[in-house]
Amino acid sequence: MSSQKYKVLLFYKYIKFENPEKFREEHFNFCEANNILGRIFIAEEGINGTVSGLIEDIEKYKIHLRSYSEFEDIIFKEDPADEHAFYKLHVRVKKEIVNTGRIPVNLKNGGKRLKPDELKNFYESGKEFIIVDARNNYESVIGRFKNAVTPDMDNFREWPDVVESLKEYKDKTVVTYCTGGIRCEKASAYMVEQGFKDVYQLDGGIVTYTKQFPDTFWEGSVFVFDERRIVSPNSSNELKDVGECYYCGTKTSYYINCHNQDCDKIIVTCHNCKIEHDYCCSDECRNSENKRSRYHG
Repeated sequence: MSSQKYKVLLFYKYIKFENPEKFREEHFNFCEANNILGRIFIAEEGINGTVSGLIEDIEKYKIHLRSYSEFEDIIFKEDPADEHAFYKLHVRVKKEIVNTGRIPVNLKNGGKRLKPDELKNFYESGKEFIIVDARNNYESVIGRFKNAVTPDMDNFREWPDVVESLKEYKDKTVVTYCTGGIRCEKASAYMVEQGFKDVYQLDGGIVTYTKQFPDTFWEGSVFVFDERRIVSPNSSNELKDVGECYYCGTKTSYYINCHNQDCDKIIVTCHNCKIEHDYCCSDECRNSENKRSRYHG
């Protein structure tokens, strides 16, 4: 039985939401009163959040969020933790719950939902399919599904360009995946609307799959948007590290932000090289006068 006293929740829901400003104030007050930390984004199209707290406070939070009729059936993905996974609380109203640059899609056209066991069966049965990572390049570099196409995408606003580059697969079976499923709702819908014939989205994303089937077809670690930075779901050493150190090429899944605050580039690095290179990606950044202190790892 786990002795960990905290939990981390990941959740989202697309729904027409009439008054996000009023909800923001109420929700912030509830979180603050119950020691819930994290990032929650609200928009007229729904909610997207990751929060942490003591187990008993997280249970209160789940009940509270589901008390709103819009979110009564929201699905939570949960991880145990030794401590808070965040340092602060942010509850913000945005134009979108995922920054897509307003990719014009109808979510009703989203790809067919593929359960984790069905994806595992695709691999095991030898089915011919293309699996496409809908995350950013700094996420896919430390972990990906076996044989996945991992576009060199700096942000999700580039998805239309990625889809154009994949047009040779329009008549193939295509599976899209992301961390928790939220980006694939739009990613798969866009592909369908661009004429792709047989499109799936991994239901529940990487997080759900790796909880059910670690040490199978996921290779490496998972980038998460909290202070844990990465989660390593596999026990097999062969499947743990697929990223390569930016400096020396050693296999690793550890990363840092360049400590030149004018750069802030995310780089994968081994522990020795991060120190040797003063937590920076280049000589120019090492010589910057706007460097942050070494506050983590």
